[in-house]
Amino acid sequence: MRSGAAVELIALSKVYGRSVAVDRINLKIPAGSYCCFLGPSGCGKTSTLRMIAGHEEISSGDLLIGDGVVNDVPPARRGTAMMFQNYALFPHLDCVDNVAFSLKMRGVPRAERRERARAMLDTVHMGAYAGRLPSQLSGGQQQRVALARALITEPGVLLLDEPLSALDPFLRDRMREELKRLQTDLGITFIHVTHSQSEAMALADLVVVMNDGRIEQAASPRELFNAPRTAFVARFIGGHNVLTHERLGPVALRTDRIVLSQAAGGAPDDARQDAMHVEGTVNAFEYHGSSVQLSLAVPGADEFTVVMDEARFFADPLSVGARVRASWRDGDLHRLQA
Repeated sequence: MRSGAAVELIALSKVYGRSVAVDRINLKIPAGSYCCFLGPSGCGKTSTLRMIAGHEEISSGDLLIGDGVVNDVPPARRGTAMMFQNYALFPHLDCVDNVAFSLKMRGVPRAERRERARAMLDTVHMGAYAGRLPSQLSGGQQQRVALARALITEPGVLLLDEPLSALDPFLRDRMREELKRLQTDLGITFIHVTHSQSEAMALADLVVVMNDGRIEQAASPRELFNAPRTAFVARFIGGHNVLTHERLGPVALRTDRIVLSQAAGGAPDDARQDAMHVEGTVNAFEYHGSSVQLSLAVPGADEFTVVMDEARFFADPLSVGARVRASWRDGDLHRLQA
């Protein structure tokens, strides 16, 4: 298996007629890393992936894979492989022949390609199903076969277009772990397009948040959550309220940094001089493991969310319609780009 290759995008653009899908983006993806492109539908993430694969022509800019510019290099010679959203397995071929198909196209002898295909099926824990047709496999099993078919060409970069979107939530979590294991074990550069924040945060070394054809922020999952650059990133990643501070301008306030108390008639939980307060009404709440997420109606804010410990919630129950006081320290605010 070849080692992972670095990928660099230099002022890369994709234009369809008068519509700009990708607008002069710059990005460096280190070799052997797991990169996730994240964003809403129509943000340009799939167009970017397809330009890297060579399935879309680059309108302007340069694309480097390894040390070379590959703008005009055919997909088969880029050292990349792509796993499609619908898996695209041949229904009349068993798992071995599906995985070995690209080797067949390269003229590899039958015995050799089938041996390599069986070894790759073992790698993705599908060796026991080698003789089955795709119709005899579950969705997760089909995904593993499609993954083996992409990996057998020994790519330096594996491109994945929303590979988990068709799976149920339980299987999606299992396959997410499997993808990360394979990427770590094989050392290949993975570039994965998704619209799922939890998927990107769990898998990626580098998360690239796109919006309207541009990169809003590219950072590690921890940095992205703790220090969102823009209001769009703060809202899209979740876990933040976006407010306007009279001195700092637009700021992000993490939902788990807020303390709730009675709206009137009692001392606030955080009565220090540097604390800030706002009163609101509980709109809704939902459970998240050991915590509870509350939605508040607060003057001047479209959305205001608080996360509190489940034990605290039940000790001091809050019903829909309750008036509460939300408090936080000035130091908990993270300044955003205007």
